[in-house]
Amino acid sequence: MNKNLPLPDAAAEQSSLALQQLIANEIQCHRNWISFHDYMQLALFAPNLGYYTGGSHKIGSAGDFVTAPSLTPLFGLTLARQIEPLLKQTAGNVYEFGAGTGELAVSLLAGLNPDVLQHYYIMDVSPELKQRQLALIQAKQPQFADKVVFLDSLPSEFDGVIIGNEVLDAMASEVVRWTEQGVMQMGVSIVDDVFAWQERPVNDERILAEALRINPDKRPFTSELHLNQAAFIATLAQKLTRGAIIMIDYGFDEGQYYHPQRSMGTLIGHYRHHVVDDPFFWPGLMDLTCHVNFTAMAQAAVDSDLDLIGYTSQAHFLFNLGITEVLLAEHPDINSKEYLQAASAMQKLVAPHEMGELFKVIAMGRNVDVDWQGFVSGDWCHKL
Repeated sequence: MNKNLPLPDAAAEQSSLALQQLIANEIQCHRNWISFHDYMQLALFAPNLGYYTGGSHKIGSAGDFVTAPSLTPLFGLTLARQIEPLLKQTAGNVYEFGAGTGELAVSLLAGLNPDVLQHYYIMDVSPELKQRQLALIQAKQPQFADKVVFLDSLPSEFDGVIIGNEVLDAMASEVVRWTEQGVMQMGVSIVDDVFAWQERPVNDERILAEALRINPDKRPFTSELHLNQAAFIATLAQKLTRGAIIMIDYGFDEGQYYHPQRSMGTLIGHYRHHVVDDPFFWPGLMDLTCHVNFTAMAQAAVDSDLDLIGYTSQAHFLFNLGITEVLLAEHPDINSKEYLQAASAMQKLVAPHEMGELFKVIAMGRNVDVDWQGFVSGDWCHKL
């Protein structure tokens, strides 16, 4: 364990040890090897023990990382400017996946005309976060509480706007290594009583086909494949009768993702606002994440007969929608403490060295025809 990082309390440590035993049992049942995808799935989503299904606070200053909605309501208030015209052409439903602490829901509800919003559906795997989301909505937007519905499974169809902020990056990914001898699948074994990387030749046809399609020039080259994420987009597309899907996350187009300078991939851990390279550090207490291959997401949408609407940086998207106007509307006194604090938070959303360039926005749609103001300039669909 890294002695420079804060230690978990006794309860958290016991939870992680229980998860480690569960994962170890799974590895032993599979001849001392499971794919990294399966390890990541357990580390994040094992019932009651995984990072997103356990009880620890994950988001905000007391958690492991900060999201755009937790920084400032300006994010959601600005996004609402794009969502409201779409609601008018659909059944008026918003579907948010992975709603975090509920801050995005609260700010979106504040920015939307209640007359055009019929329901705000939330889908989240974390029982602890669901409680926080409901409590926050009841406290800050009680007039909308009767329109908020928590779903435990996907509806039979979507008619409205699907939102996912930092959802795709949290889905388990395959890790592969391209070598001169062929494509290897990275997995996890137990070596000297601890989890350790272990590779083997790929024997899954889907993984091999995707690895051979990408086929980076540099050897050796280690990176992630996004089969889960692409399948998720395809599933949403199949159920979307009318409306749009808007995904906001950090990542790259495929050319950038598998660039020779990125030969070690993007897999990283987040623990108490520290970046951790070891994916086996305190399983269940550390977030594991991979950047998003937005080309793969766009391809999954197009293959499912969705319209690819736009793809741009978070900074372009928010500026196109008038985030500076929203800032002034919320805090008209530019000399006030509140304005300065909000302006500082806004800078983190749009500055190139903060979230502005690394985070991207991609939108897909079906049977809607609105002014997509968020992509009016700086649309990068040609890069996909």
